[in-house]
Amino acid sequence: MFDARLAALRAELGRRALHGFIVPRADEHLGEYVPAAAERLAWLTGFSGSAGLAAVLPDRAAIFTDGRYVLQLQAETDPALWERRHITEPPPPAWLAAHAPAGARIGYDPLLISEDALQRYLESGLAMTPVEANPVDAVWTDRPAPPGGPAVPHPLAQAGRDSADKRAELAAGLREAKQHAAILTDPASIAWLLNIRGADVPYTPFALGFAILHADGGTELFMAAEKLPDATRAWLGRAVTVRERAALPAALARLAGSRVRVDAATAPVWFAQTLRAAGATVVAGMDPCLLPKASKNAVEQQGARAAHARDGIAVCRFLHWLDRAAGHTSELEAAARLLGLRAEAPEFRGESFPAISGAGAHGAIIHYRVTAATNRPINPGELYLIDSGAQYPDGTTDITRTVWTGPGDPPAELRDRVTRVLKGHIAIAALVFPQGVAGPHLDAFARTALWRAGLDYDHGTGHGVGSYLSVHEGPVSLSRAAKPVPIAAGLILSNEPGFYAPGAYGIRLENLLLVQPAELPAATKPFLRFETLTLAPFDRRLIERTLLTAAETAWVDAYHARVDAEIGPRLDPAARAWLAAACANLA
Repeated sequence: MFDARLAALRAELGRRALHGFIVPRADEHLGEYVPAAAERLAWLTGFSGSAGLAAVLPDRAAIFTDGRYVLQLQAETDPALWERRHITEPPPPAWLAAHAPAGARIGYDPLLISEDALQRYLESGLAMTPVEANPVDAVWTDRPAPPGGPAVPHPLAQAGRDSADKRAELAAGLREAKQHAAILTDPASIAWLLNIRGADVPYTPFALGFAILHADGGTELFMAAEKLPDATRAWLGRAVTVRERAALPAALARLAGSRVRVDAATAPVWFAQTLRAAGATVVAGMDPCLLPKASKNAVEQQGARAAHARDGIAVCRFLHWLDRAAGHTSELEAAARLLGLRAEAPEFRGESFPAISGAGAHGAIIHYRVTAATNRPINPGELYLIDSGAQYPDGTTDITRTVWTGPGDPPAELRDRVTRVLKGHIAIAALVFPQGVAGPHLDAFARTALWRAGLDYDHGTGHGVGSYLSVHEGPVSLSRAAKPVPIAAGLILSNEPGFYAPGAYGIRLENLLLVQPAELPAATKPFLRFETLTLAPFDRRLIERTLLTAAETAWVDAYHARVDAEIGPRLDPAARAWLAAACANLA
């Protein structure tokens, strides 16, 4: 099947006089989760991860992904068709430059790649050629239809701030920067700015569209008319002009002579190319919604606390069930059980990503996704990793716990590795740091205990999380590879160090943290701290107490006491008794 698809694509490229083509795992919004109609990479290769890219030449082809999906890539793609590569060894531009014939015309879809990403190919000396119609679409004969769900209002009780106020603030920033407009291509930015939500992509409440924010606060929204019922149009108000997606080129042409902000990292390069062709001046700059959206207001912060308390009840009930079910359940059944417990809450709107339910060696696949074909029992005497999250109207959750399935005590190696990961988790959670510090500056704190033993993990330590939006939100992340955007009060970040032994086990311990001002009487400048939002115990059986300092032990005991106090009273008697034991002091 996949050999026929690759052959069909090569034939189509030949008809277009192209010598190669890149197929990103992206849609026109360059987001992580995409509708079925945009799953071109999965259709062509079989790879279903949320980050990757294929490069196709006449006589060879390669597929690239990052460290989270390397093992999944090996499992899902055919080595006879694809060279499977880590995305940095070498990166796709270098691979194409090394293997494409001299002067080869390499095609790309300008709606599926950012200007920053395209520049890396150009810097490699490649002759990059834009296509007006994607050649994959030409050979994908049974391609699904685009999503058509409605955009719906996101009420002030959850949003905490009126759209008109947001638009006025951002417009003032554009005027100060002497810019006439900003292009918004990220559905999360549009959802936040206009206080709307939708259901166009899995796991994230987006309504797909584009927008132009003008310096007077007026906004043009480009979205299919059928997606905007009368109630939503009334909610948007007169200052938001609704247009069909087909009207976008003409709207960009009307910006001739204007200075227009386009995010070169997140917007498809098509926008910058179209604006320049129309005579506009493109100003590279961050999407103006990114940092205001990430900095949750007081209503959103309180909503996050409520969502995590609600979620903590489901997770603690699940862990209680798992304590009795290990040896009599499977990865699929466990994931379904947790989903069912979450769904009992009336506010539950769905998972925030597909649950990672991995027992034994499957836990070492960083973004493992259990299927009927890969499902296996959760056996006694092994580690089980469950990474999951939920969407609620007042907040988005994401939590990972690693559990010993018993009976008896886990081996010393497992206790050592889990405790080193826990030490890294505590190091981040307990940090106090000055304003101006960025995510890359904190990443090493989470790795120090692992590094001392010659160990590491191949993913970032933390990512931003939205407010009933994407579970992965910019612009701040705790990662060596992240841009140094200063951490600000109101951000919600994950704290998820890990360790993975391929073929044996995986460990990850994740809570979500809310950035708060730190009150330090002797401080000579503003400092920040983290408030832990997630409420569920760590597995005490996996903690090697002799590796913890007194301060680390005190942190675990205080956190567990809080979990027991806040979640325990909301559980049935059996689960409450289990939680009390699970949260007992280490000392």
